[in-house]
Amino acid sequence: MDFALAPEDEAFRDQLRQWLDDNLPKFLAEWGERETGAEATPDGEAGQHGIMGAMERRRAWQRCLNEGRWAAINWPVEWGGREATVAQNVIYSEEMARARTPGIYNANGLWQIGPMIIRWGTDEQRARWVPNILDAVDHWCQGFSEPEAGSDLANLRTLAIADDNDYVLDGQKIWISSAHIAKWGLFLVRTDPTAIERGAKHEGITALIVDLGADGIECRPIRDLTGEAMFCEVVFTGARVPQSYRLGDEGAGWQVAMGTLGHERVGTAGLAITMRADLDVMVSLARYENPDALRDPELRERIARAYTDIEYTRLLNYRALSKILKGEPNWPEVPLAKLQWSHLAQSLAELACDLFGPTAVLAKGGPDAVDGGSWNRLYLFQRYTSIGAGTTEVQNNIIADKAIKLPRK
Repeated sequence: MDFALAPEDEAFRDQLRQWLDDNLPKFLAEWGERETGAEATPDGEAGQHGIMGAMERRRAWQRCLNEGRWAAINWPVEWGGREATVAQNVIYSEEMARARTPGIYNANGLWQIGPMIIRWGTDEQRARWVPNILDAVDHWCQGFSEPEAGSDLANLRTLAIADDNDYVLDGQKIWISSAHIAKWGLFLVRTDPTAIERGAKHEGITALIVDLGADGIECRPIRDLTGEAMFCEVVFTGARVPQSYRLGDEGAGWQVAMGTLGHERVGTAGLAITMRADLDVMVSLARYENPDALRDPELRERIARAYTDIEYTRLLNYRALSKILKGEPNWPEVPLAKLQWSHLAQSLAELACDLFGPTAVLAKGGPDAVDGGSWNRLYLFQRYTSIGAGTTEVQNNIIADKAIKLPRK
């Protein structure tokens, strides 16, 4: 592929870098370099430290981005975006990763739900919800996964029955990120209860915008392996949702969701840079915490392997980009990149603990915990990468079936 940037892409990169140079230091001076602390509490409530306790800091950063029209670069210009190209999305991800910028308040809202509303919503729906997503007024979640659906989203069974001007919802969603602090959510529900039995499970699915404070909706935080509560179970028991909150036509939920789910992969271009930075930090910290580890031949080999795998991953992402720019399917690069992300995220976390020695396993609050216990937390949390954004087993099966075309037993 041609690694040279087009003139308009170079201008985009230079403008973004200049904006970050002008604004990021001022933001960090006011809000701090990091969003975690030794005093972090495990319950994940807004306003506290920890993975969900940084929400006000992230809200402020998203609003700062929005002032420069850098919060939602994919959105149309009239809605505060830049209508960024695929190449510019990659540049954006890489520059944000390189600058180690803070997290944003509402990734689901900016990357997926907002574009869904802009594309499929009515004028009234756009006017009501899009500005609040962009300016971080409201937090949004996305409710797709269900306990009985497994890895096949089309098996969802949360039922929505039309009743006068409402839908009445009954069912259960699970692993819904940050639902306990969200005001609104975009949920996929089944409006045709016969579709699965008819062998047409992709039909009869409808997208609904749901007020999570409505009667009949219970949000139950799920404490994860790190002791935090980022994920939730959402239970609907006779909850009423106005039909005016439906996004797109009834039964068109699959098309609504699939039209924008691709944005979940956009940010992967920056992951290689983030992981390379993490590796550099690990080696530097090991020189201080446990210098003998860097003389261990096995650990040195693992560092070299991690460096090489990160570079392979970067080139894999570029190859996928090149195919997209040529109008070719980015297959099988996308599932391969997801597998690489899972593998590297866990390998780096394990390597960090081995580099830092026994104190690396001390959790937050321990007086001798390395770097405030952040590497211990990372080691535990990165287990989720085998499941999030598509399970490793499913990705392997997809590659085996469609890319390698292995024979079925």
